[in-house]
Amino acid sequence: MTKATLLVLQGVDQGKRATIGQQTVSLGRGPQNTLRILDTEVSRHHAEIRYKDGAWTLHDLESSNGSFVNGQSVRTCILRTGDQVQIGRTIMLFSDSSGNEAGQISDRIDLLSADDPDRSQIVGTVASAEGKPLSRQASVSRIAPVVTADDNLQTLYRISEEAVRATDSLDLLLQRMLDLTIDAVGADRACMLVAESRSDRILPRVFSHRPGVNPNEKMPVSTSIVNYVIAQGEGVWTSDALHDSRFDAGHSIVQAGIREAMCVPMQGRYELMGVIYVDITSPADYLLKGGAPRTFREELLTLLLAIGRQSALAVENYRYQEALVTAERLAAVGQAIASLSHDIKNILQGVRGGSYLIDMGLNEGKEDLIRKGWTIVERNQDRIYGLVMDMLTYSKERQPTLKESNLNSVVEEVARLIEGRVTDQSTQIELDLSEDIPVSLFDPDSVMRAVLNVATNAIDAVEDRENGRVVIATRYDQNVDLFSVIVTDNGPGIPASERKHIFNLFESTKGSRGTGLGLAVSQKIMQEHGGEISVTCPDTGGCVFRLTWPSISDDLAPIEHTSAPTSNNSSS
Repeated sequence: MTKATLLVLQGVDQGKRATIGQQTVSLGRGPQNTLRILDTEVSRHHAEIRYKDGAWTLHDLESSNGSFVNGQSVRTCILRTGDQVQIGRTIMLFSDSSGNEAGQISDRIDLLSADDPDRSQIVGTVASAEGKPLSRQASVSRIAPVVTADDNLQTLYRISEEAVRATDSLDLLLQRMLDLTIDAVGADRACMLVAESRSDRILPRVFSHRPGVNPNEKMPVSTSIVNYVIAQGEGVWTSDALHDSRFDAGHSIVQAGIREAMCVPMQGRYELMGVIYVDITSPADYLLKGGAPRTFREELLTLLLAIGRQSALAVENYRYQEALVTAERLAAVGQAIASLSHDIKNILQGVRGGSYLIDMGLNEGKEDLIRKGWTIVERNQDRIYGLVMDMLTYSKERQPTLKESNLNSVVEEVARLIEGRVTDQSTQIELDLSEDIPVSLFDPDSVMRAVLNVATNAIDAVEDRENGRVVIATRYDQNVDLFSVIVTDNGPGIPASERKHIFNLFESTKGSRGTGLGLAVSQKIMQEHGGEISVTCPDTGGCVFRLTWPSISDDLAPIEHTSAPTSNNSSS
C-alpha cells in the first residue's frame, strides 16, 4: 500500500499524525487545508506534498516564512524517510511506510537450513568485545577498495546520528541504518533479523539492496551461520570460493559466481537484539572476462560489528521509549477514568437527590417539592450533557464548520443559557457588546461552547460572593483583523503558580465540582480557528479570560449562512 505519514514533533499540534496517500496534501493555517497547522507563523496556504513516480515531493507555495527540510530552506524537495519538515515553528517527521510490511520483507529473504545447498564456509571471525583481533581461518587473495579510518569514523558518525533521530517506526529507523551499511561495506544486499519484543524469535525485519541488484532475487541467509553468530557472539566472514565443489577441477566457473557474506550480532547493553547479514557476489561471466572478485576486507567486518552494536542500542532505546509512552498512556487513561467517574458520581448523586424530592412530593401531594426536585434533576441532566459534549469535542480531530455568523448573537445566546445558573445567587451577568463587530466566518456552535465553558467557570468563581459580577464583552480590532471575546469576573482569581496548568486536560481549580475539561476544550476550539485563549489576573482581584482568533474569510469556498446559533447546550 502506498502511504506515508507526517508526525508533528514540535509545535502547537505536537503529537498530531496525518496519513498521506497519492492525493495531494495541502499544509497551512487555513481551515481548508488537508493538514491544518495551528501555528501563527504558518501561512494560510503554506505548502503541498505531491506524489508522483513513487516519491513524495514538498512544494513551498510562496509562503511568508518559507519551508525547510532538515534545516535547509527549500522550494521543492523530494522527501525521504526520516526527513524533518519545518514550516513556521512546527517540525514534522516524514516517514514513507509503504513497502515495509513484515510479509514483504520475509519474501525477500531465503532462510537456508543446514540441508539446503548453501556451501559457504567461515573465512574469519571477530569477537564482539573490543581489543580482540580478527582470526583468519583461511587465506584468500583479495582485491578490494581501501577503506580508511576516517571513512569508518564518518560511517559510524552517520549511523549514530540515525540511531538518535526521532522516528515513529522502528522499521523505518533500521531501514535507514541498513541503507547506510550497504554503502559503507560495499555490499550488494543486506538484511536485519531482529528479536521480537514479546518473544525470543529472531525474524527478518528489514531488507536493502544496492541499485542494479535484481529486486526479485531472494537473498540467501544461512541459518547455520546465523545460529553460530548468536551462540558465539562473534562476527563472521564467509565465502563459497574455497570449499564449494563447483570450483573443483573439471567444473566450469560459468556455473556460478563467487559469493561472500558477513554476519554480525546486534549486541545490546544486556541482550542480543538480532543479527546483520550482508552479502556480495562476483558474477561468473564477470570473472571469466578477467575481472577481480568483489570481496570484503578484514576491517569491514570490524566496522560491521560496530554498526551492529549501534543498531542494537537503537532498538533498545526505541523499545524503552515505546514502553514509556505506553505506560504514560495507561496512566493518562487511568487519570481520565478516575476524573470522569468522580464527576459522573457527583452528577448521579444530584439526580438521586432530585428524584427523592419528586418521590416525596408525589407521595405527600406537595407540588413545591416536585418542582424543586425536578429543577435539581434538570440541572444535573444539563451537567451530564455538557460533560459528554466536552468529551466529544476534545476527543476528535475536526475542522470547524464555518458559517457567516454574528459574534454578538453568539454571546447573547451564551448569556441566555447561563441565566438559569444565577437565579438562586446574587451574581450579575453583564454584556458589553461592541457595535462595530462585522458579520464574519467562524463555527458559531463551537465558539459558543468555548465562551460558555469560560463563562460557566467565571460564575462558579463568584457564586460565594455577595456582589458577584461576570462581564462578557466582544471586540474587533480592524487593524489586525482579530476577533475577541473577553470574560471578566470579580472572583478570588487564580494563583500565578496554577495559571500555566489550567488549560491542561483534567486540571481543575474547582475541586470536586470541576472536570478539568472545560478550559481544555475552549483552548482546542480556539486553536481550530487559528486563535488562542489567555488569562490574566489583575492585582485588584478576579480573572480576565480573552478568547481571540483571526478572520478566516480568505480561506472559504462554500459558505453557510445563519443569523445566530441555536442550541440546547448548557454549562458543564
